[in-house]
Amino acid sequence: MQVTDQRLVRESACTIVDKLQTGEVTPLDLLDILEKRIAEVDDKVNALPILCFDRARKHAKALMQKPAAERGLLAGMPVPIKDLFNVEGVLNTQGSPIFKDTVATRSDIVVTHLETNGGVVYAKSNTPEFGAGANTFNEVFGATLNPWDTSRSAAGSSGGAAVALATGMAWLAHGTDMGGSLRNPASFCGIVGMRPSIGRVAHTPSAMIDRNLTVHGPMARNVEDLALLLDAMSGEYAADPLSLPAPTTSFLSATRSGRKPKRIAYSPDLGITPVDPQIRAVTRKAAERFAEAGAIVEEAHPDLSEAHECFHVLRAFDFAVTKAALLRTKRDLLKPEVIWNIEEGLKLTVEQIERAEAQRVAMTARTLEFFGTYDLLLAPATIVAPFPIENRYVAECDGKKFDNYVQWLGIVYAITLACCPALSLPCGFTASGLPVGLQVVAPPRGEAQLLAGARVLEDILGVRGTTPIDPRAPR
Repeated sequence: MQVTDQRLVRESACTIVDKLQTGEVTPLDLLDILEKRIAEVDDKVNALPILCFDRARKHAKALMQKPAAERGLLAGMPVPIKDLFNVEGVLNTQGSPIFKDTVATRSDIVVTHLETNGGVVYAKSNTPEFGAGANTFNEVFGATLNPWDTSRSAAGSSGGAAVALATGMAWLAHGTDMGGSLRNPASFCGIVGMRPSIGRVAHTPSAMIDRNLTVHGPMARNVEDLALLLDAMSGEYAADPLSLPAPTTSFLSATRSGRKPKRIAYSPDLGITPVDPQIRAVTRKAAERFAEAGAIVEEAHPDLSEAHECFHVLRAFDFAVTKAALLRTKRDLLKPEVIWNIEEGLKLTVEQIERAEAQRVAMTARTLEFFGTYDLLLAPATIVAPFPIENRYVAECDGKKFDNYVQWLGIVYAITLACCPALSLPCGFTASGLPVGLQVVAPPRGEAQLLAGARVLEDILGVRGTTPIDPRAPR
């Protein structure tokens, strides 16, 4: 019997996978449910502009020919892929007019791995052009709107994925993060997004073998579901020399362990950025509730004072290495922020790169020493509440004007530079009812303790189950 109960969009991913494994639902049932949900709500938010249900159903039918035990961890769970990465036979625009008609001939490693582990790709999620910028809009598909208030930004660059989760068009979603691209949209949309450690999720190398500012990671509506997807994404691949073996104990088991952190550091600003007073208040209140689990909570942070200079240089270098050829041949089709990023990279000196790499090494060493005292570091995941969609980026905060379009992201990119895994956990709402995310950070390769601690706080805060929602018009 076909199952098409739309109430299933509100179930957790772990519950759905259990139903898949017992045969209570099939991957085809889930695809039917999602196709109907997308038809009902996506025209209001524009999260999943590329659909590939024919391909998904073909893959689902192949999976259903296998015994349940051989269908992988996700057992046929549908997953959207960010529109920066190749899914064989599917459009991959990268949010750019340059590639608006490009169809991938081969899937990237992260897609192949997910499909091998029982994921079924049914859609591509919207992203800014080349993932540049923390507001999801592009010239190919337009803007993705925040479902809590459709006049507001969903952040980025994994904005489409976050909105799909928040509106019930996905149970799990793939994203990537350089300067907060998993954490920012998670914060703005009231879901959970995680930047794992370097190498935790294998990827297809491009431009540089050791390119590591950007990582792939999971997005979900709660911490357990996030851990499930991280388990499905993790694993070693020879084609990615930086990739790590999957852990012997699953991340989902670690999340459910009940392990409580003993000493927590909270910082409202990491010592490097202005923060909206309302965001400070909401995140501080949430962090202090760790005391209910018996943890000592203190205000502290590692020295990350070089973060702005370091990130500016290393990000610019990354853009020069990966996009300089497009600047030479397709300049008229690139958005101004991408042109600026590439040009900043092309004028770098070796001395600037040397200095930035040394700064990153120093910040990482100081952060590791910091985690000798503290189990977790907490901070705001974004420094402002969701802003009006017509603003390309945040130009100022709490009276401080920023030098460029990415500087407002310092509170997340500082953690990127220190090589730490981090996630954004829903922790409350502004006075106008917009979500606020708390950034939870652990030492490098500390995903297990990160997830366990986040789950403890999630239970204390009682925020689980606030999504999915139907898109809401401006108030």
